[in-house]
Amino acid sequence: MTHAMAIPVLPCVSLDETLGFYRLLGFQETYRQATPNPYAVVEREGAQLHFAGVKGLKPAEAYTTCLMIVPEVERLHQVFAEALRSVFGKLPVSGLPRISRMRSGQSRFTVVDPAGNSVIFIRRNAPDDYDESQKPQSSSRLGKALRAAARLRDFKGDDLAAAKVLDVALARKEPALPIERARALAARAELAIALGDETRARDAREELQRIALSDEEREQLRGELEAADALARTQR
Repeated sequence: MTHAMAIPVLPCVSLDETLGFYRLLGFQETYRQATPNPYAVVEREGAQLHFAGVKGLKPAEAYTTCLMIVPEVERLHQVFAEALRSVFGKLPVSGLPRISRMRSGQSRFTVVDPAGNSVIFIRRNAPDDYDESQKPQSSSRLGKALRAAARLRDFKGDDLAAAKVLDVALARKEPALPIERARALAARAELAIALGDETRARDAREELQRIALSDEEREQLRGELEAADALARTQR
């Protein structure tokens, strides 16, 4: 098995639509056949994705996932985001196709193609961003809600569910460190922007500004606020 290779074949409704999407992201079409079965291959920097046409496929209900290990992710996400924005006019962070948001230092992001396939780009040798055993965890309800919302947002692409988790936790006003509430509000503002709710985004930012934080804590929060600001710029 030393030289064994496994190549998953992803389903698609239309080869034309799927291949056009991946060409937009910089992939090259290296093989295509129409009969006896629709089949095609795209490649980028030595990594291949194979596709087969499947009749009756419902992209909105698809759950096929493929991991792609790459040398770096932040610049790659930027390249993909710029390409998608050039066609869609804004960063598509919901619906089909879409791309997950990227924060500084994050080790992975997900592209969901027109057929509903999720391709997760992961930086080689990177730690798991969500491995709770590798970092100290808050036991407060708000801290737990933050982690749950992050998983819903970044792994499942379910911004609405993530927003509901944070709204419930924020409404309880249970004991939590000020920086935790500020982080939850920053995350809620970013989700509101993704969901097109400008009023909720503004309210969350205004409440955040009223929280008494030290200069050091505000500096810690800066990256999370910049994520919301960056997303807002891509939606204009």
